Amino acid sequence: MRTPRLLTLLAAALVAPTLAAAGPAHTAAPTAAAAAPAPTYRAKIRITKHGIPHITARDWGSLGYGSGYATASSSICNLADTVLTARGQRSRYLGPNGRYRDGVSMDASNLQIDAFVTDLRNRRVVEHLLASPAGPSDRARTMVKGYTAGINRWLRDHRITDPACRRQSWIKPNATEIDLWYGVYLANQIASSGVFVKEIVEADPPTPQDPGLPDLGIDLPLPTTKAEVPAYAAKVDREALLRSLGRDSDFGSNATAIGSQGSSTGRGLLLGNPHFPWVGRYKFTQQHLTIPGRYDVAGASLIGSPAVNIGWNKDVAWSHTVSTAYRFTPYEYLTVGPGPMYLTANGLLRKSEQRWVTIATKQPDGSIKNVREDLWRTPQGYVIDSPSQFMGWSPTSFWAIRDANAEHLRTIDTFLGMGEATSARDLLRRQDAGGGMPWVNTTAADRRGEVLYADHSVVPNVPDALVNRCLTPVGLLLKTVAGLPGLNGLLADGACAWGTDPDAQRPGILGPSHLPAVVRRDWVMNANDSYWTPNDKVRLEGYASIIGCEKCERTMRTRMVSQYVIDRLRAGKETPASLRGHEYENRVRAAEVMRAGGRLDEACAKTGETRACAVLKAWDGHSDATSVGYHLFEEFVKRAPTRGNLWQVTFDAKDPFNTPRDMKTDAGVVKALQAAIDAVRKAGVRFDATWGSLQVAGDRGAPPYPLGGGDGDLAGNANALASEHPAANTGRYKPISYGSSHIQAVSYLADGRVDARTILTYSQYENPRSPWSSDQTRLYSKERWVRFPWTAKQVRAALVRTITLRGR
Repeated sequence: MRTPRLLTLLAAALVAPTLAAAGPAHTAAPTAAAAAPAPTYRAKIRITKHGIPHITARDWGSLGYGSGYATASSSICNLADTVLTARGQRSRYLGPNGRYRDGVSMDASNLQIDAFVTDLRNRRVVEHLLASPAGPSDRARTMVKGYTAGINRWLRDHRITDPACRRQSWIKPNATEIDLWYGVYLANQIASSGVFVKEIVEADPPTPQDPGLPDLGIDLPLPTTKAEVPAYAAKVDREALLRSLGRDSDFGSNATAIGSQGSSTGRGLLLGNPHFPWVGRYKFTQQHLTIPGRYDVAGASLIGSPAVNIGWNKDVAWSHTVSTAYRFTPYEYLTVGPGPMYLTANGLLRKSEQRWVTIATKQPDGSIKNVREDLWRTPQGYVIDSPSQFMGWSPTSFWAIRDANAEHLRTIDTFLGMGEATSARDLLRRQDAGGGMPWVNTTAADRRGEVLYADHSVVPNVPDALVNRCLTPVGLLLKTVAGLPGLNGLLADGACAWGTDPDAQRPGILGPSHLPAVVRRDWVMNANDSYWTPNDKVRLEGYASIIGCEKCERTMRTRMVSQYVIDRLRAGKETPASLRGHEYENRVRAAEVMRAGGRLDEACAKTGETRACAVLKAWDGHSDATSVGYHLFEEFVKRAPTRGNLWQVTFDAKDPFNTPRDMKTDAGVVKALQAAIDAVRKAGVRFDATWGSLQVAGDRGAPPYPLGGGDGDLAGNANALASEHPAANTGRYKPISYGSSHIQAVSYLADGRVDARTILTYSQYENPRSPWSSDQTRLYSKERWVRFPWTAKQVRAALVRTITLRGR
């Protein structure tokens, strides 16, 4: 007999201890003060080869001014689009039905994006945060204000020539710092609320035509007791659910840091390679920021951020990789009837808040029509309607999400503080003081020879004890399949509210003492698997499961990034040249494992495809542009059987970097190989084609440069590349629009020297008319590096142009 869900959750509410409400609070916005005179900015921008700006100023506002001006020079269309999105005006100028894809998580219509953003602005979310302890420092505000003024200055002084936006009359020098802060706020949420924009805007109470029930091809009702969860979970497509929750494996990065025990220099070495979009909102721009005697940092920033996000100073270098931690928790609320009324812990009914927004939309004839949309909220956050994720608005319950990254504006402060660090340990201290690392791990190396791995990102304070007492039956299903705890909404303001750590920057998030980190002198790495294995010997265990899994299988990309170091240290120490050489080595770890004992060739032979198998057997095992046969292997791993049906030796937590292994050669594997060969044949591609003739640059305006690298998690390429909505060369087999982006290899040498080599794979300038729009892409194709000018002497030697700015 089934226990009704209402009784199940009511029972949990009655037996759980009562705690003080700990839901998100909003501080009132400050009273408007008399307008202060606009500050005067002074900045000097030295442009070196490849269009890299080196910005010098005497104060933070002027440094931001120079950064905004330089970013507008290289990326004005992207910046303008960021401002338009942050204003909730995409539909007004681009039409309501146009698609907005940020390249990471947000994929919705302009109307849906505008409805979400308009409600944020109607609620004055950013303005409230600016006035709260979770808001930015005066330094960060000053820098953003200057950055905005720099963008406007560039627009006043220049005519837009980039074909992507040169005729757009809505691009004007009228951006405000609030626009930029909303842009930062949205960027914070790309791994949380940003995943659910469509589900938030389209959420409505159920109807007979749309009952909010899951449509996953599973012939079982959703579980109403925890005992029913295992049977249901066994039928769920785990990978599809993870993708729908924003856990796409392409959204990631690699970072490796070598300490004094493993480096030939006796000092720290770092290789960082974030895997990010080559098109869309979240592209990097390179810059070097200096306030003489106070601040000197270089690296890359996401467009729209004045601070260096990934980079180095004279003492420490760092990079980031996307963390496995969840930034939000869904709460399940019991309803009475199909409407918006939900039950509270004291047995009373409460109505979820319906919020109407009005969106101005451009019609086909050019006229403007106002469209109304509604969104629903509880005190914890937005209601979502997502049956495919088990979180539909059904006749018995609905779900709302609380988002930790929707409760702060500390990101820019965090990065500015890290730029002042004097060591890897100091970098982590400053990161923790900032409290705004939104969704990434940090890997760092310093001049002293210490290396750091840490996941000290923004994570909801929901330890396992809270999770275990607060899971609903469907919440347990979410956690079982995807690691996401679905909590009891009856107790969202009490026993199931997020906790508070005394060492956390603010209430509701885990403090540093409850987050994983390690400082070593040998080496550490991360390639988007959980914190558990920072190297082949260290295991970080005992942390809250919302941060990630422990004793769980590693991807082939993690195994490859680690194997590079393991193999090198067997032969000798890592040198600056050997570490950066791993970037272009293009070994394919899955192939190395599958070929052991001749298993891959044995399975291929069973297909009877003599020509294809001869090519695959002769393949060099790499994904270089000159490699022949790699495309056959990549197509195979996409179709290979799931783990239990692929390996003779399954995963062993005692040996995570060498298991699973020993590929099977049975009918399932042979069938996958045959399907891969058929796919290549159907595409009209020769079996013996070189990989570089098939995989080419696919960002806007890029020539079809041949590229090495390939699939990351399945094939095991560290130099991971993917094709997702490419903007150019779409007639090619695999035009690249995602993957290796701002790559940096930073080595600390004797006498205070820093050797910094970088590549921005899609190049610094977006305008295809610029000589700097594809020059670094060409170098990346040739597996070369840019020697980044770091010292004043190096900047002078590479100088192309100097711009001296003064203005308001």
